[in-house]
Amino acid sequence: MSDAISFLAPRPDVLARRKEIVADLVDLLPRECLIHEARELVPFETDAFVSYRRLPLAVALPRSTAEVAAVMKYCHRYGIPVVPRGAGTSLSGGAIPQEDAVVLGLSKMNRILEVGFANRCAVVQAGVTNLNISEAVSADGFFYAPDPSSQLACTIGGNIGMNSGGAHCLKYGVTTNNLLGVKMVLTDGTVIELGGKALDAAGYDLLGLVCGHEGQLGIVTEATVRLIAKPEGARPVLFGFESSEEAGRCVADVIAAGIIPVAIEFMDKPAIEICEAFAHAGYPLDVGALLIVEVEGSEAEMDDMLKSIVEIARKHGVRTVRECQSATEAALIWKGRKSAFGATGRIADYICMDGTVPLSQLSFVLQRTSEIVASYGLRVANVFHAGDGNMHPLILFNANDPEDAARAEAAGNDILKLCVDAGGCLTGEHGVGIEKRDLMRHQYSDVDLAQQMAARSAFDPQWLLNPSKVFPLEGRSAA
Repeated sequence: MSDAISFLAPRPDVLARRKEIVADLVDLLPRECLIHEARELVPFETDAFVSYRRLPLAVALPRSTAEVAAVMKYCHRYGIPVVPRGAGTSLSGGAIPQEDAVVLGLSKMNRILEVGFANRCAVVQAGVTNLNISEAVSADGFFYAPDPSSQLACTIGGNIGMNSGGAHCLKYGVTTNNLLGVKMVLTDGTVIELGGKALDAAGYDLLGLVCGHEGQLGIVTEATVRLIAKPEGARPVLFGFESSEEAGRCVADVIAAGIIPVAIEFMDKPAIEICEAFAHAGYPLDVGALLIVEVEGSEAEMDDMLKSIVEIARKHGVRTVRECQSATEAALIWKGRKSAFGATGRIADYICMDGTVPLSQLSFVLQRTSEIVASYGLRVANVFHAGDGNMHPLILFNANDPEDAARAEAAGNDILKLCVDAGGCLTGEHGVGIEKRDLMRHQYSDVDLAQQMAARSAFDPQWLLNPSKVFPLEGRSAA
């Protein structure tokens, strides 16, 4: 499996100058901000896509935008690749380095610089964790909406790179809908600012281009993010169904009726059993699929919305409807959902896929996903953001068996192709990285890819930033 996805060959001239490069970086950064001993580089050889790993040339951990700019200027001058890294939670291999690359980690840039409730925004360094923003403003009645399952660890810089979402993105949108501005260092060390504290900025929407760029257009060092006032109340409700297909059809009908809860999360039976064993959240174990539907607003608003949702659910044979009765119960319900990946890791190795489909195709794609995985002799647990069709099948396999691992990867590729063929796309929030790079041609024509690569080349003509990621290695000369 580790040889299935190829990387660009390391640049011999860079490898030959390794000692000199390290010496130069020592002059640019304090010693505590540079890692270059082989043993100390090991934690940076991979990210959450652990099937692939490479030791980087060195790891730079700057503390300021100025230090980031100095490293970028130096690497640009000598043609040294740079791989940006946030917390390393990427599930698509977005932060996996290569032997001739300097990993530029932003973990030391972890301060909240400004909170402005008048403008309902906060200015934060890229190494601030997602959850830390909400915790910093919670006492004042605000929160930051995007909430990936890894929000305890993942950082804003990484969220911007992958345009991350989360359970509550159905109502509040993903990162791009909650990002107002960035400070970014270009590949030659130039510092630019895009957007700001206003609701909109003049000129081309370069901020929209940067959000989701997977570390290939520059290094985001600061972000201005939108803060949202907490709702009057919120209530998660559990809906249990006979089958995944019925749950999928219910989701499509809820959205088609114009009802937009704050979240609709899906679990099939294997996922329910895994998460319940871990979190003891009170999930029903006698159903084939579970929806966690959260509504918010006043008591009257929540009651009215839930009444409509229950009526739709009954048309699909809902077997269980259980409303949350306390804050403790609500916390447990969400603990189970947000712990799904970690809980699954207790029982088996797994690959977490990330594809998006139209809601009208959700039931069909769920059925085909099970059939695809079964055809490879493997098991799957489905847990995902059902409200926007962002699927996350967890394909279970034995990582110590190379043939089993290869089957898991092949099954995942077939599922992603299925998502595209059903009218969806290769990724909803995990990004392309290396995992989906060679599937880009399944979704895009050569003309489409050439246009995207031309935009990338405008920012990074030498393709030094995260060079092995996103675009197929074949045909890059078209850019």
